[in-house]
Amino acid sequence: MTTFQETRPNAATKPVRWAADTVAAMREGARLRLDYSAQSLWRVDRLIEEIRREEAPYAAVDKTLRGFGAYAGEVVVRETGAEWWSSGGEHWIRIPDGRLWDPIDEARRCFHGDGSLRLLCREATVAKAR
Repeated sequence: MTTFQETRPNAATKPVRWAADTVAAMREGARLRLDYSAQSLWRVDRLIEEIRREEAPYAAVDKTLRGFGAYAGEVVVRETGAEWWSSGGEHWIRIPDGRLWDPIDEARRCFHGDGSLRLLCREATVAKAR
């Protein structure tokens, strides 16, 4: 019997690794320190905006965006006590009040000019406080 969703640690394995890889790549390649704080998502939003302005093809930055989204998801997990969930190869976070957030898709929306990882984090954090 297969369950519909998997909870941490299974569902978290890939996004946690993608986030850690992104932190390492930004530290080594861009000399940018990401510390899993909500404030660091301002820098990530700006980085995505810079990539968009350079008109990079989506296919060339898809994995980078996935990493930025996973990083943002880990920020929310650490700020709210959320958990990673997965189904059908998709990953999202579930905050304690039961709401689901998709930070990886939000990173892709940022690239297309219609999203913000810092605002996603703020909304998820405010939702947790209610």
